[in-house]
Amino acid sequence: MKEICTELARLAETDKAALAGELKRQFIERYGGDPSGVRLFFSPARINIIGEHIDYNGGKVFPAAIDRALYLAIRKRSDSKIVYDDLRFPGEFSFDINDSFSYKKENDYCNYLNGILKILKDRGHTPDTGFEALFFSSIPAGGGISSSSALECGFAYALCSLYGFDVSRIEIAKIGQQSEHEFMNVKCGIMDQFIIAMGRKDNAMLLDCDTLEYEYVPFDAADYRFVVMNTNKKRQLADSKYNERRSECMQALELIQAEMRAKGKTPIQNLCGLTLEQFNEYKDCLHSPVLEKRARHCVTENARVLQAAQALRANNLDELGKLLEASHVSLRDDYEVTGIELDTLFEQARKIPECKGARMTGAGFGGCAIALVHKDAVDHFIEQVQQAYTQKIGYAASFFACSIGDGTGVLAENA
Repeated sequence: MKEICTELARLAETDKAALAGELKRQFIERYGGDPSGVRLFFSPARINIIGEHIDYNGGKVFPAAIDRALYLAIRKRSDSKIVYDDLRFPGEFSFDINDSFSYKKENDYCNYLNGILKILKDRGHTPDTGFEALFFSSIPAGGGISSSSALECGFAYALCSLYGFDVSRIEIAKIGQQSEHEFMNVKCGIMDQFIIAMGRKDNAMLLDCDTLEYEYVPFDAADYRFVVMNTNKKRQLADSKYNERRSECMQALELIQAEMRAKGKTPIQNLCGLTLEQFNEYKDCLHSPVLEKRARHCVTENARVLQAAQALRANNLDELGKLLEASHVSLRDDYEVTGIELDTLFEQARKIPECKGARMTGAGFGGCAIALVHKDAVDHFIEQVQQAYTQKIGYAASFFACSIGDGTGVLAENA
């Protein structure tokens, strides 16, 4: 099985038509029957180029789908049985379309799938037959690039296509988020599912997570690749510190709102509603260096997102790189969510001349960073950063290069 997965991973990078053919062959080998009824789909991972820890402060984010994806082969059955299997983690799971689905730990990754099924059924979209599904993913495990959202959105899109459900891509993103909230009990934001469902090749997306207003911004980076750098640190602190940061931001917001009311001004609704000039006007009312730093990050990071979009519109990758680095410094010094592992990746990446810029991405306290690196220097970059990281931290990081790709869709056999 390991050899099959290695070959599929190679084909995912080199020959999508051959990948489709091999995935269908693996499907028939397991389930038999008529290959003509098998439908093939893909669902990408994502990166957030810039805009960290401001989605819950009314800010904008700047994500992109990438060319690493989860793949799904699916076919209707003549009865009501559901069968799931995964090439990387073999083992069949069986259910029935008429089941009342609920979270069960022993169902492993199938909980994500059953959560989507339950929500579709609750919305009146009930498949009229069972189905068989086979999954394969080229998304690195634990890579911090949202493999669970890729699974949710890809499966929802595949079901809607297979059974003719009239569900928009935006609704697919919302269904993925709803499943995380209600079925998996994970209170995630909307960014991951939204960019995975709505991504466009060679475009980043400027997204307002509150209103879901979005704009595609062309990313003409033919000679550059994003390198995802995983610290491989277990993030025990991430959840507690995340909640702490949210609480600090709420305290800062309430103090600024009170001061604005006292001055007869209409209060802002969120920290990212402040301009830098307004922040400097009202920061003294915070009476706390910590709250001042948290608020300053929100204000400046939101400005950097808008500046990054403008830099891409002008195809100015040098400016984008500077903004990435300023984001990391703010996350390190003002928001204090990096740590020695992420800071080491950042500092070492900056030393490589072919790297335009780098920053941590995600929740922090471990997890991942990204770097924008010239395509001809990727191997050298990884070698140098890996050597320095391992020497300082004591264990290796993980790396892979990627480009910006399309959102969830059909995997064509004649690609």
